[in-house]
Amino acid sequence: MARYTGAVCRLCRREGKKLFLKGERCYSDKCAVSRREYAPGQHGQSRKKVSEYGLQLREKQMARRYYGVSESQFAKYFEMAVRKPGMAGENLLRILESRLDNVVYRAGFASSRAEAKQLILHNHFKLNGKKVNISSLLVKPGDVITVGNDSKSSEKFKAVVEAWASRPVPMWMTVDKENMSIKIERLTNRDEIDLEIAEHLIVELYSK
Repeated sequence: MARYTGAVCRLCRREGKKLFLKGERCYSDKCAVSRREYAPGQHGQSRKKVSEYGLQLREKQMARRYYGVSESQFAKYFEMAVRKPGMAGENLLRILESRLDNVVYRAGFASSRAEAKQLILHNHFKLNGKKVNISSLLVKPGDVITVGNDSKSSEKFKAVVEAWASRPVPMWMTVDKENMSIKIERLTNRDEIDLEIAEHLIVELYSK
């Protein structure tokens, strides 16, 4: 599936929830979901009966858009989740949370996951001391992500970190804002993920 290049606010409106795809704008009065609480398009305000399949599809699309992954990536993660012990739905969300771009975003080093992808692509981060530019890498307990020395002195990068310094840090990681480093203590638990989604519907969709 091709990468989406349209207005990301339309994605939030389509799902009827804030997916926090635009960073600071999502917390302001300019948020499209707050201003227009209906789906985009000429039929967006019409009420339609949603089928069981439709509900399952919407849950999958919402999760995929929230984490900014393609259809093929999402299907790959689901296959990984099924092979792991435990509940497939929770495993899927745990895998998505362990993506490097999500970790950078959760730690407060980017205003959105899209910005985290861009920063990683431009070699601003190191994983266990080695430069990394692949945002889809999955971290594991014990991994340490650091900001490169050249990037630490960047005024733009400092401004991003300061702007999001008050963002709550997940309990499964330790963040050193002064030295700009992140340590993965463990993988997340389901109750620590602030995504309002019924992951069992995604499992049902892929199980058909």
